Amino acid sequence: MNDLSHVRADGSAHMVDVTDKAVTSREATARAVLRTRTDVVGRIASGDLPKGEALATARIAGIMGAKRTPDLIPLCHPLPLSGVELDLVPREDRVEIIARVRTRGVTGVEMEALTAATVAALTVYDMIKAVDHLATIEGVQVLSKSGGKSGDWSRADAGTSGGSETSGEAKTRGETEREDQG
Repeated sequence: MNDLSHVRADGSAHMVDVTDKAVTSREATARAVLRTRTDVVGRIASGDLPKGEALATARIAGIMGAKRTPDLIPLCHPLPLSGVELDLVPREDRVEIIARVRTRGVTGVEMEALTAATVAALTVYDMIKAVDHLATIEGVQVLSKSGGKSGDWSRADAGTSGGSETSGEAKTRGETEREDQG
């Protein structure tokens, strides 16, 4: 267990000490997909739902979620977020949610991007459950990250909608550098 950054030698979980890490610009992008019926997507796009306008509400909820990530995920560091952007795009039988989060800090913002995308998807679900309680949330994943010691990376399918990556498709700049040195 000594190789795990959040686990002490005795097996207890702890918050990683980032005191000596360099402050760098960091960014992460995450995605979530809410699947529903095409008629419901039409209602989402037109703002014609019993609870009101879902997209604007979900965008604000996602931003709030990113800001509250350390309150939800026990070992996350609180970060001064410098930017949170959410795009919610209605498409046929789904709403694709892309969250981009930026900071200048000592640790990454992948968890904040995942939280933003997920909270936005949960909010859309809450807004449509009266018209489709069978809607699903899927494909929650980090699409890319930049900054920090581990370098930059992005999923091979980051530009596609709803795809998932196999284990070897994403490669960080750090992995490439290690291969070149090794």
